[in-house]
Amino acid sequence: MIMLLWIVGFSILGSIGAVGCSVLLLVFPEGIRKVLVPYLVSYATGTLLGSAFLGMIPAGLERAPSHAFMATVLAGMVAFFVLEKLVIWRHCHDADCDVHGRAAPLILIGDAFHNFVDGVVIAAAFLTSIPLGVATSLAVIAHEVPQEVGDFAILLDSGYSRTKALLLNGLSSTSTLPGALFAYFWLAEMSQAVPYILAISAASFIYIATADLIPGLHRHVTPMASLRQLLLLLAGIASILFFHLGA
Repeated sequence: MIMLLWIVGFSILGSIGAVGCSVLLLVFPEGIRKVLVPYLVSYATGTLLGSAFLGMIPAGLERAPSHAFMATVLAGMVAFFVLEKLVIWRHCHDADCDVHGRAAPLILIGDAFHNFVDGVVIAAAFLTSIPLGVATSLAVIAHEVPQEVGDFAILLDSGYSRTKALLLNGLSSTSTLPGALFAYFWLAEMSQAVPYILAISAASFIYIATADLIPGLHRHVTPMASLRQLLLLLAGIASILFFHLGA
């Protein structure tokens, strides 16, 4: 029961935190948002990479054969590439993305699916250990914030009103909790599946960081912007490391 409360609490925090931070950011003028979002993306990139390489992969390798586990990570990355190509799952962070411009409703569907998977990721991490669960939840929240801000901007650009865009974005974020509950009751009965869920989760974090977030950071090429990105990326990694060292 205590483990379930951890999972439910952080799943709700992830949903509320991402949308809440996005709403706060949207209060700022567009010029300020354009400055803040790259900082958030840099930090989120660090938390994703830190969670995958310092948390999920080591934990999974302790519970599954290394070749099978790493093959699952690789297969997961290939699968996410295919899904993104099919526009089922898209994490573009600027309003000029041609996929977003053509099919804004698919963004909401993809976001709801992604948040459901985030719930599964959170539950699998907590079922492995509480520190891993907390660190993973932090990474989920960190990368959700710039994503939600980006998705909101895309919905506005597609003709949605601010109220409707916020409402639909908020609804899509609520799928995190069902995903977590589904994973808790399913994975609790099939503990041998947990390391492979961690492998797929690590693959998703690595894919999002390297395929979607880092290319956007490379658009800012000035020395100071690059230094800020590096420092915030390292700060994200350090945040994840802090939870694991404190375990």
